[in-house]
Amino acid sequence: DDWWWLMDGPDANAARLLLAAVDAPAWKDDVPKLVAGHLARQRQGAWQTTTANLWSVLALERFSARFESVAVSGRSQIQWSGGSTANDTRTIDWAGSPEASTQTLPWPITGGGNLLASHQGTGRPWISVQSLAAVPLKAPLAAGYRITRSITPVERQKPEVWSRGDILRVRLEIEAVGDMAWVVLSDPLPAGAALLGGGLGRDSAMAVRGQQREGTGWLAFEERSTEAWRAYYEWLPRGRHVAEYTLRLNGSGRFLLPPTRVEAMYAPETFGELPNAPLEVKP
Repeated sequence: DDWWWLMDGPDANAARLLLAAVDAPAWKDDVPKLVAGHLARQRQGAWQTTTANLWSVLALERFSARFESVAVSGRSQIQWSGGSTANDTRTIDWAGSPEASTQTLPWPITGGGNLLASHQGTGRPWISVQSLAAVPLKAPLAAGYRITRSITPVERQKPEVWSRGDILRVRLEIEAVGDMAWVVLSDPLPAGAALLGGGLGRDSAMAVRGQQREGTGWLAFEERSTEAWRAYYEWLPRGRHVAEYTLRLNGSGRFLLPPTRVEAMYAPETFGELPNAPLEVKP
């Protein structure tokens, strides 16, 4: 539905959806998410077409009149109920922070608890909650992106094991549920491995023949570091995208690899992760 030549497209459709949902009781809990998502569609502070900007102004004015008609003042407090530390309460004074603030609470040391938020004053401030924890990734995680990774041998000394000097090709497939600007795809490399196709000395042009790229993403830059292969997309539309790279194994040992990750750089809550199995390379 991206009919920009007719001054219509997904930005205008999203604005009309927001305008229709603001006064619908069944959509009450989803309206703030629609607003955040619609604002994230902006590029350089505006939407794609003049009509999309007009619909967006109407929708946001209706939203503000419906949910933000009274200015926020007073104090807000967030805390753990039954917390076991002295640092599990935060207070936000709206006189000193008229544009809100970010507060960090530690996880409870023992037991559980509930996160409580209260406000004393006028208006109804918004609260966005995000949990951060260092936990091992044991299964694929999809929050806007789904990753599939496969390895194909290009040159292999022994068919049953990987050996030093073998060349392999990594294929990464991404399923994106929505359009997003500036997305980075990062895939880890085993220590000592060398990426082929960069034109450096002892590089093999024949080994990289047949590498595939699929999809309509706008690739802005490809980073070929010693620790990971990364692709930076200026624009990654929804749908399926494929990227491949070729690698030579120069070291032997058992290599523990961090997860493969794809993330929207300016919307880090939109990401996908895939755990990688250890890679064992024989001498």
